[in-house]
Amino acid sequence: MCDSCPVRLTSIHTYPVKGCHRVDHERATVEPWGLAGDRRWLIVDPATGRRLTQREVPTLTHIKPAPAEGGLVLRTPDLPDLVVAEPAGAEPMEVTVGRFTGPAARAGATADDWLSEALDRKVMLVWLDDPTRRAVNPEYGRPGDVVSFADGYPVLLANVASLAALNDWLAESASLRAAQPAQTGSPDWPLPMTRFRPNLVVEGAPAWAEDAWLGRTVWVGGTAFRAVKPCDRCVVTTTDQDTGERGHEPLRTLARHRKFDQGLLFAINLIPDATGPVAVGDPVHVD
Repeated sequence: MCDSCPVRLTSIHTYPVKGCHRVDHERATVEPWGLAGDRRWLIVDPATGRRLTQREVPTLTHIKPAPAEGGLVLRTPDLPDLVVAEPAGAEPMEVTVGRFTGPAARAGATADDWLSEALDRKVMLVWLDDPTRRAVNPEYGRPGDVVSFADGYPVLLANVASLAALNDWLAESASLRAAQPAQTGSPDWPLPMTRFRPNLVVEGAPAWAEDAWLGRTVWVGGTAFRAVKPCDRCVVTTTDQDTGERGHEPLRTLARHRKFDQGLLFAINLIPDATGPVAVGDPVHVD
């Protein structure tokens, strides 16, 4: 980073229901477990309580939640909108997300039936009524660090320049040119940032500058975050976040250029050191 090339926050995103469509924001509030409203709701297999994500159900992209006072609105083509209230005090069920197994509040039969019809499979919707319940991986966090139903850490930060570099690699790929001439509209090139489902996106930093931020404090405006771990990417990044269609990239190209310790890396995980606001246009600096 340099004074002549200031780094700024260029976009903010939350995912009210894990695995479903994003909500874009001009500003957001940082809470200990992530951005306000991010991944507090979860769709699970009713038989096992295990999370369902785009890994298993890519058509989750068709579900477009919107925040509402005291709950959310679920939207999808071909079904009427459904308002779902936060089920505070409702019947709990045991759910599993990664290493975590614990209680979450059931949203109720109406929401379950609506989502089951939308996804053409039996599912349940639950809400993380107590967001302090789930701890981050202690290998990378501190006692008291918590996370919502995100994969492992409260906030994911991505860099616009790193995406541009990745798209340059994709355009240069001989196999990609042979199969799909580099042209706008190809399912695998160029990739939009939405494939990576970040919370915070920054611009003004060189490509892969975020690698050097690990172990340091990242300030977004006046709010501090610890940069604790690079993000290992999975099949979700091959999924078009509007259609649910799957391609082959970016995993093939990440495997050639960004494979470290068996992980295919893009973006970094942050843990808030304080609560507070963030807004598009905020300056970003690293201590």
